[in-house]
Amino acid sequence: MSSLETAKKIAARKAVDNHVSNGNIVGVGSGSTIVYAVERLSERVKQENLDVVCVPTSFQARQLILSNKLKLSDLDTHPEIDVTIDGADEVDSNLNLIKGGGGCLLQEKIVASCSKSMVVIADYTKNSQCLGEQYKKGIPIEVSPLGYVPIKNKIEKKYGGSVSLRMAVKKAGPVITDNGNFILDWVDYKSTFDWPNVNLDIIQIPGVVETGLFIGIASKAYFGMSDGSVKEQITS
Repeated sequence: MSSLETAKKIAARKAVDNHVSNGNIVGVGSGSTIVYAVERLSERVKQENLDVVCVPTSFQARQLILSNKLKLSDLDTHPEIDVTIDGADEVDSNLNLIKGGGGCLLQEKIVASCSKSMVVIADYTKNSQCLGEQYKKGIPIEVSPLGYVPIKNKIEKKYGGSVSLRMAVKKAGPVITDNGNFILDWVDYKSTFDWPNVNLDIIQIPGVVETGLFIGIASKAYFGMSDGSVKEQITS
């Protein structure tokens, strides 16, 4: 196992051990690090006979829950969640996140918003002082297909940088989210933005469904480090 994969694994296991208790409703995030969190959750269910119910944030998360034989639910049945454990593309010093590299930002944010706490798990490459410091693929913005061009133009005109439509890799045309929308990726933005205000401003553009800026949502982050330790970060 590579050092990055080891870092993901130790962060995921520590978060599950520290934040999941018997009787919890657990939001299960998306991405490569979540695989290790679900594996650890399955281990604890078997070893400790835990009774936990899992609410997925994506098709991938749903399949992970089922393949690990955990209890699957949804927000219709469990609209209040005890803790959501999810990854991030980048985490800044204020615990602001960029999410959505895998295209699941809308469902991830909905589930996180229904949770008493959101815990982030990641490897050391996702830990930055400012957004954009290490993650260069941009801030994802989920949009209605009808409005993607004017939305792109408005963001570039007001905030600079470059906004592009995310294209699929193994099919012709753009990426289509689980919700039937397009994703724009905003790159080359200023790292000194007032992110809470920028986030609110972009969300108010007609046709924007959600942004990959998770502001004031996460309560704690665990970063697996290259030396085998786990760095913990909480909101100030």
